[in-house]
Amino acid sequence: MFAEGCRTLRPIAHSGLRTCANPAYARFFSAYKKLYGKQSHASKESSHVPHGDYEKRLAQLQRYTSFEECYPRLTRSSECLRMSAGAVRTQSEALEVNATDASKRVSISGRVRSVRTAGSKLVFIDLEDVDNNVQVVCNLGRLQEAGVSQETFRSFRHIVRKGDWYTFNGNPHKTSTGEPSLLAQGFQLMAPSLHQLPDQLDDAEVRARRPHVDMLVNPEVIQTLKMRSQIERRIASFFDNEGFSRVTTPLLTAGAGGAVARPFETVATELENTTLNLRIAPELWLKRLVVGGMGKVYELGPAFRNEGVDATHNPEFTMCECYTPFADLEHLMTMTETLLHTVYDEIRMLGRESFAELKETVVDFEGHAAGFFAGPFPRIRFIPGIEQAMGRKLPDLDAPTATEDLRGIFAELAIKLPSKPTLPGLLDALAGHCLEPLCDRPTFITEHPAVMSPLAKSFTCPESGQRLSARAELFIRGNEYANMYEEENSPFEQRKKLADQLAYRKVDGESDGKGEVDESYLEALEWGLPPTGGWGMGIDRLVMLFTGQKRIGDVLPFGTLRNVVGLAQRQK
Repeated sequence: MFAEGCRTLRPIAHSGLRTCANPAYARFFSAYKKLYGKQSHASKESSHVPHGDYEKRLAQLQRYTSFEECYPRLTRSSECLRMSAGAVRTQSEALEVNATDASKRVSISGRVRSVRTAGSKLVFIDLEDVDNNVQVVCNLGRLQEAGVSQETFRSFRHIVRKGDWYTFNGNPHKTSTGEPSLLAQGFQLMAPSLHQLPDQLDDAEVRARRPHVDMLVNPEVIQTLKMRSQIERRIASFFDNEGFSRVTTPLLTAGAGGAVARPFETVATELENTTLNLRIAPELWLKRLVVGGMGKVYELGPAFRNEGVDATHNPEFTMCECYTPFADLEHLMTMTETLLHTVYDEIRMLGRESFAELKETVVDFEGHAAGFFAGPFPRIRFIPGIEQAMGRKLPDLDAPTATEDLRGIFAELAIKLPSKPTLPGLLDALAGHCLEPLCDRPTFITEHPAVMSPLAKSFTCPESGQRLSARAELFIRGNEYANMYEEENSPFEQRKKLADQLAYRKVDGESDGKGEVDESYLEALEWGLPPTGGWGMGIDRLVMLFTGQKRIGDVLPFGTLRNVVGLAQRQK
């Protein structure tokens, strides 16, 4: 029996949600052996008193049922119509008070959220499925009429508890107090909870270690993930309706071009002498598809950057990128406004009841305001905006002394130098200091200095004489959400810009400066990339904005990389 019991249980969380070095199977083995091991037979078994909720639960189940019966296979019944909890509520709400629809026998399955007893013959269950919840009334007299014995009902009363999965069958019913319910005629335990489900779970460390328990206790966690699903679905639908082809490009490749970031590196058994990278962006692959004649393409998927974890960054994240032949910067900004307004409006139409636990969202569910994403969005030109904020002109950014001149401005204005004070890094830090705080509502920052955008088309500004890029970034509440530009399609200009980018990475200590220009991509450009507009958006930050979450880990099902690694290590 002991071996049989072990096979029926999967690894589980530990009692009291405490960190424990022992595997869950070992705990079950120890508890089971104490309770039911062959130690002087019945005398020692009866003298053993279970301690701890986990052991008491095992003893309780074994007393009234068997572990095999706790985890049955699904069965089909032609006598019962399977319904969701929400559908049963709808059926029951139409009834008169204290009435039962005996013409309909339905079956519902869900997780027990509460158990209330009224004497020895009446049990009320709140049952929850993915859509809704409904009350189940378990009346001994009615159950006996349907063939359920008093002993079976007694065992049920002792076993059922919050967190269990049950299937009930019976009739739609409205109680004397007007509560829509199911009047049970039968029940079956589908999977017990071996741990007591806590009423509250506020400890951040415990929530990170036990994400499944966090979801059971805190409904906002599930609502956040459901809104994420809706946002991704709406974005994909937008591009599908605009005639884009959704594609999948490689995650693992030699070289990790497409953005300025440190990649993850590994070696494959098939290519032991080649260093492979997890992609930092799908950009170069998607533009190859445009060269090949696919037209408008987009991808929504993961990217990886071997950098730090903070409130808005995780080494693994989700992004959406699209590329449109013959689209200029104005087209891309208008598309961004339309996309965000569409997503915002469709999420709002789902209603507050779907996301009742979420706070501080940008969604006006009641629709009293004009809409947070009503365009057109304000625009701030990069160099004029910074010069106005500083009260002085920027130096000639093509001059050999540009970096030192900028460092002097930082010193004069008492602005902290960035960790990588190259020319692009200094300009980016100035934007963070002067421009980004101005972007509370959705705002575009446009026409960045060319040195900051090695994959974008560049031009000379007729007003300032500075070399600029045809680029825009969308900022909301001081954070970047989207990046877009007219792509550099000249293989000659692109080679020069990639070489310059490589030189800056060498100064940053991220490269030795040799052999990292993507020759394969440059060769693809030689076959002709038409004038193309490229666009990218971080999905995780957008979900944070829509759900009111402050940390990126709160919009990821299993948290940040630290949490994921910690979970994996505890499984060993």
